Formats: sequence, structure tokens, C-alpha cells
Amino acid sequence: MSSALSMLGRWAFRARRLVLALWIAALVLLVAVAGLLGTGTDNTYRIPGTESQDALDALARTFPQFSGTSAQLIAVAPEGGDVTTAGFQSAVEAAVTAIAAIPQVSGATSPYASPSSPNIATDHSAVLVPVQLSVGTTSVLPETSQALQDAGASLQDSLPDGSQVAVGGQLFAQSAAGISATELVGIAVAFGVLLLTFASFAAAGMPLVTALIGAGASLAIVFLGTRSHTVTSTTPLLALMLGLAVGIDYALFILSRHQDQLKHGLDPEESASRAVATAGSAVVFAATTVVIALLGLSVAGIPFLTTMGVAAALAVGIAVIVSTTLTPALLGFAGWRVAPRRYRPGAASDHEEEDAADDEQEREGGEPVPAGTALRWVRTVTRRPVVTVAVVVAALGAAAIPVAGLRLALPDAGSLEEDAPARITYDLVAEHFGPGYNGPLVMTGSVIQSTDPVGLVDAIAAEVAGVAGVASVPLATPNEDGDTAVIQVVPEGGPDSEATTTLVGHLRSLHDHFLQEYGVDLAVTGYTAAGIDISAQLAEALLPFGLLIVGLSLVLLAMVFRSIVVPVTAALGYVLSLLAALGLTALVFVDGFLAGPLNVASVGAVVSFMPIILMGVLFGLAMDYEVFLVSRMREDYVHHGDPAQAVERGFVGSARVVTAAAVIMVAVFAAFLPEGDASIQPIAFGLAVGVAIDAFVVRMTFIPAVLALFGPRAWWMPAWLDRLLPHVDVEGEGLARELELAGWPEGGERAIAAEAARAGATTVDAMVASGDVLLVRGGTPVARRTVLLALGGRLPVTGGRVKVAGLVLPPRAGSVRRCTSYVDLGRSTAPLPDLRAALRRPAVVVMVEGIDTVTDPDARATVAGALAEAVTERGLTLVLACRPDAVVDDVLPPGSVVRSVGLDPVAVP
Repeated sequence: MSSALSMLGRWAFRARRLVLALWIAALVLLVAVAGLLGTGTDNTYRIPGTESQDALDALARTFPQFSGTSAQLIAVAPEGGDVTTAGFQSAVEAAVTAIAAIPQVSGATSPYASPSSPNIATDHSAVLVPVQLSVGTTSVLPETSQALQDAGASLQDSLPDGSQVAVGGQLFAQSAAGISATELVGIAVAFGVLLLTFASFAAAGMPLVTALIGAGASLAIVFLGTRSHTVTSTTPLLALMLGLAVGIDYALFILSRHQDQLKHGLDPEESASRAVATAGSAVVFAATTVVIALLGLSVAGIPFLTTMGVAAALAVGIAVIVSTTLTPALLGFAGWRVAPRRYRPGAASDHEEEDAADDEQEREGGEPVPAGTALRWVRTVTRRPVVTVAVVVAALGAAAIPVAGLRLALPDAGSLEEDAPARITYDLVAEHFGPGYNGPLVMTGSVIQSTDPVGLVDAIAAEVAGVAGVASVPLATPNEDGDTAVIQVVPEGGPDSEATTTLVGHLRSLHDHFLQEYGVDLAVTGYTAAGIDISAQLAEALLPFGLLIVGLSLVLLAMVFRSIVVPVTAALGYVLSLLAALGLTALVFVDGFLAGPLNVASVGAVVSFMPIILMGVLFGLAMDYEVFLVSRMREDYVHHGDPAQAVERGFVGSARVVTAAAVIMVAVFAAFLPEGDASIQPIAFGLAVGVAIDAFVVRMTFIPAVLALFGPRAWWMPAWLDRLLPHVDVEGEGLARELELAGWPEGGERAIAAEAARAGATTVDAMVASGDVLLVRGGTPVARRTVLLALGGRLPVTGGRVKVAGLVLPPRAGSVRRCTSYVDLGRSTAPLPDLRAALRRPAVVVMVEGIDTVTDPDARATVAGALAEAVTERGLTLVLACRPDAVVDDVLPPGSVVRSVGLDPVAVP
């Protein structure tokens, strides 16, 4: 992958005008198409397969008047007044008549319909007018919503002075989350951090440009998707948050590597290519973990959450594409201007002797070059690693304690701003009627078998009214056809209270009783019940989703770092970060700690999908920091073998860029907190806190201490597991190896060049020109087979220097496999056809094992002819393996140059 990214970076650098023009054109086109075809967001939360959703779907068919959304009008008498006075009553009844005539309104219930109406407050201080609409929230016309508010304003004018009228309810309970000016604060902080990091205005501006273009393209695609999918208003905000945060960070990682290379005198074009290949490889790997985690949100089986995960994954994917294409293009425009002035050509060279000394010290494996705070910090946390680990675990464990009180709910009018009409209605209803009137439940079932549906419904309603936790049953009626019953139940608790959740569970537990007693299959539904179902299903999905991503982190990090300790501690650190972030979120949004300074609109519960979103996003970002920090440590340990020094040098080498990336990420997320709505605020807070904890407490404190504690055992992996897991190059080590061997061997390329090449327990030295023959003799059959398979890229080369067809092994093993072929004549049931097939493949090197097993004279003659044709006519290079005492002169192509190597076992370290 690093080689492909290197070529991509070089092409983008050279074709910078084309790349920039294509991205600008793509952004303009996407925005234009989204503006023309997008239909807007839809805060309809559907959860197929639950009792509440199935009941709502059934109501839509049999009782459509109750399948739509609803609204409420509350009229409050002046202080000391009475809503039952003639003047007040006539004004309210006139308003009820006017509301009933509004298009899309299927009914408005007068509070004065009966003397004992539950819609009149017990102290006669207020009346409530329930309004039922015939369509869902998203189908309500703006004219209808405005007409309802106008009816409330007209009633206000006709009531005595001191009266108060408000219109709210489910129809007005959802606010479209939007983008405010405070998000610019996060971008401004990011620019300041970038400027301090790079000491260059040109370099500081590039990540912002790439992130804004990527986030803009992502948002356009998300809004375009509203034409065919239900997209909640939280979805584009989540995509924007992630798109900006990872877009800035990914460009930062590439730019940081580029600037370091420029400081060492590398040409800008070559540096851009290498930066995209090395840091870009890590970016692609890290982004892949984020995308997998976000797509994993689909395990909950909730459509709107799946859409949210796909949209966020799309934003991350686009951020990667922009970072690896537009960033090198912008580097092409900037040239040397991204480097501080003293490192540019022609500038003062006072730094050169110091840099050269530092480089020499690094090559010799000496003490790390002091890097101020970073070096002091890593030495502090690793001086007594047991103490550091204990303190971190204890502190994060304490922060996680409030998670036990975390409550989940869907946002309703109670989470809106205090001056919003629906919030005013919500508070007035709770004050004068009780909190349950803001979230009534609906029980529904078929009564088609009854000869007296009205009497049957009344009997059920009377029994429901006596259930503990039920405040009242204001409505109980069959539909016009007499086949479906609807019973409205007002709980004593609010929509997001534990009492209401308990009541829903209790009413559902009475299902068999009602079926046996009345022959009615009753289901509990309504917006409040649907919210409880969604929260329950999301809570059930947390454990399998958590196991999925923790298991994924163990596998991915084991592949990258070839270690047991690193992935296990990384996963443990992620769990600590997650629990601490959830605990602090509960402390603020449930318990109300610092809710005022943070401008939290309401406390008591967080949006249901916040924990699973936090789990997915934080996992990917935690893997980002783990890869960028620990890969430097592993690289140093592989080169020098000193575990303590590796932790220090690796930390110092990556702390600056990881610190900058984390600060930017926290700033971008935190910028969505002050003016965000109830859905986005806890997500933004959880991500900001989670990233800060994971980056600074876990990755930069806990992980170095753990690695120092384990010493060399931190980099150990069982041999069987090492063979089982594929190798992943996330830091471009393969490309570095290719660059190192670019001028080797001297005198030009060879078809095969091997110097102290180790394959299994043997070493090979050989220089074979194109069209020559390499004869591999001696050793065991397993040793000979291992050498041929290793030279063909089919087994790992574990030491020395090897090139086959000009491709370095092991980095280019995949390409080597494509340009070589292999056949084992000793194991083949049809050796001659298999040999011909191997020679016909589009290969430049053909590996033939068991050439000495062909003993029939005619067959040997056929083999000799085929090999001669392959060398003389096609110029193939042959690698033939045989026993040490075998005679093979008769099959060797005449006139060919034969290089012979013997296999002697070597000690395997």
C-alpha cells in the first residue's frame, strides 16, 4: 500500500492544478445537486419489529386519525382566575372549533366536553386542548403548523389580561439541529494549534482547507441522501464534526512528516511522495478502523442509526481521500514555504551542524535528543510504571462511577430551549396537569369480535385507570368501523422518567390478562413508548457492539505491532476512556453538574444513541493515537533492541504531532457544545472528553508506563500467532526499505539479487541476471521448497537483502508473486502439463522444484526442451531446486549461465 500511496502522492504533487480543480468542481457540483434534489432532514425515529412500531403501523391502516402526530394547546387563567367562567370557556371552545377546521387536523377535543374532563386542571387554573393530526410530523404542511400557532395567538387576544396560551406537543417537539457560528471557534483554535506546530502560515492553513472541502463534500452527499432515506438532523452534524476533526488530523499527520523531511533537506516532491506513503499509510489504516466501527453501528438493527453510521463513515472516507490527494497537491503549490525559514534553501545554516549531530546520534542508537516537555513527561510516567498505571486506573475508574446512573431517552420538547413555544407548553402542562400529560401512552388492539365495542373499550379503560402509575385515561374509543380500539393513558411520571418506563413494562405484562379477560390483543405504543423501545434496543446492542470493536482492536493491533501486550493494553485503555467519558457525560447531562456553564438545555437523560455513537467513534480515534505513538516505539525497538529507550525515543518523536491532533479534535468537538441541541450536545461533550482522556491520560501516560513495565516482553508474540496473522505496514517501512535498496545491487538490476537472505533456517547469496538459471542444491526438501517459495514472494524473507525482478522483498511480495510462477514436479500428478502451464504464465521468473524427480528419458527430454524454449525465446529466468547429488546437466538450457547455491542451515534467532 505504501508504494501505491507514494505514486499517488507524487502524481498529485505534479498534477496539483488538476487535482485542486477537480476537488473544487466536485464540491460545487455536489452542493448544487444536493440543493436541487435534497428534501431535508426527518426526525422520525422508526424501529421495525418492536411492539410500539408494529402497533403504529397497524393504526395507520385501521385508525389513521390516531396514527398521525399530535399537538397541544394549553390556556392558563390569570392568577386567581378560573377557566370554567363563561367568558374563558366560550373563548376556548371557539378556538377548539377553529382548530378543528385547520387542514390536516383530524380532531380537537374540548376540555369542557364533560364535567369531569381530565383536561381541566384540578384547581381550575388551566385547560388543555389535545389536537390530533391525520399525518405524521414530516408530512405536516408549514401552513398547518403556523395555523395552530395563529389559533393560539388569537385565543391569547380573546382571553382576560394575565392569561397565558401556548401551543406545543409532539408536532413541535423536534427542532432541526443546525450549524452555528460557535463551530468557527473550533476551527480558529485548530488554526492556532497548527500555526504553533508548524511555525508556517502556509502549513497551518492546508489542513483547514482540506478538511473544509472534505466536510463540505460529505455534507452535500448526506443531504442528497435525504431524497431516498430518512436522515435525522443529527446525522449531518455528526458527519460534519467527524469530517472536520479527522480531516484536519489526517492532513496534520502527513504534513508533519513532510515538514520533518524538508528540514533534513529532502526535495519537496520526493518528500510529499514519501509523506503520503508513510504517514498516509497510517492514516489509511487508522481511518479504516474508524469506518469499520461506524459501519458496525448497524448491529443495533435500527435504520436511522445505521444511516447515521454510514454518513459518518462516508465523511471519514472522504477525509482520507482528500488528505492523500489534495494535501500533496497543496504541498506542490507551497514548495519550501511549509518549512520554517531557517530550513529553506539559501537560508542561514547555523542549524546544520546541530541537526547532523542529532542524526548521527540517532543512527548510533544513543540517548534521544532532548525534546523538552515530552521527554520530561515520558521519563516521569515510566520512572515508576506501577504507580502510574495504578493512578490512571483509579482516576478513570472514579470518573466512570456516574455511568451507573446514565439514563437514555429520545429528545422531546423538554429538551428544547426555554423560550421555544413547545418548551413553554411542556413546562406549563407539567406545572398544571402533571409531567405525564407531556408523554401520553396509547394502547390499541382489535375489537372486531365484540358486539358492543364501546362498552368493551370503556371496561378496559376503567381497569387501566386503576393500574399503579396511571394518572388518568382521558380518551377511550373504538374507530368508526368498530374494529380497532384506542385508549390514551397518561402516566404519573414524565416521558423520560423511570416511573413511565416501569409503567410501560407493567402494562405490557398485562397483555395476557386483557387477552384472556376481554379477548383483546392490546399493544402499548405512542411516541413515549417508541422512545422507550429504542432506548432498550440500543442498550441491548451496546455489549455485542463493544465486544465487536474490542475484539477488532485486538486483532488489528496484533497485526500491526506483532505483540500480545500492546493490543491487550490498548483495548483496556479504550475501555477505560469510554467508561470515563460516559461517566462524565452522565454527571453533566443526568446529574446536572456544570450544566449551566455548559449551556445544557435540559438534564435527566441523554439521547438514546449517544453511547453507541461514542463507542464507535472513540474506538477509531483511540486506534489513531495508538498507531501513531506506538509505531514509533516499535520501530526504535526493532532497530536498537533497547525497550526503555524505544519508549522514550518513540514518545518524543510522535508526542508533538499527537498532542496537536488531540487538541484540535477536542476543540472541534467542543465547539458543537454551547449552541447544540439536545441530540448533539451529549455526543459532542462525550467525544471531546473521551478524546482528551484517551490521548493524554491513556495513550500518552498509561501506555508508555505499561510498555516500560513489561520491557522486552511488550514486543513478544508467539511464533505460531506471528505466522497466522498477516503483516500490515502502517508506517511505510516497506517503502523505506525500497528507498534504502534503490541503488542495490551495484552495476544494474538483476532478475534475482540475494545477499544473506534468510528464508526459514537457511541463507542464500545469489546474483542472477535475466535469462540465467539459478540452481538451488542441497539442504532438506523442506529447505529447498522454503527458498523457492520465499524468492517467489510466497513465504516471508526474514533477513538480509533480496530483490526479485527489481522488486524488494518482503515489502513487494504481492507484486513478486504476480511476476513469478511456481511448480513442484515431485508432488505433481501431471508434472509435464504443470510445467508447461507454469512456463506459459505471464511471469519473468519461474521456480521449478523437484527437477530431479523426473527420471524417464523421454520426459526429461521434454522438460529440457520446454526450459530451453522459455530461456531462449521468452528470456525467462529459471530457479531449479534439486538434491545435492542429482545430475541435471541434461535438462539445463544450452548456453545458459548457471548460478549454483548450496543450502547450509543457519541458527534461527
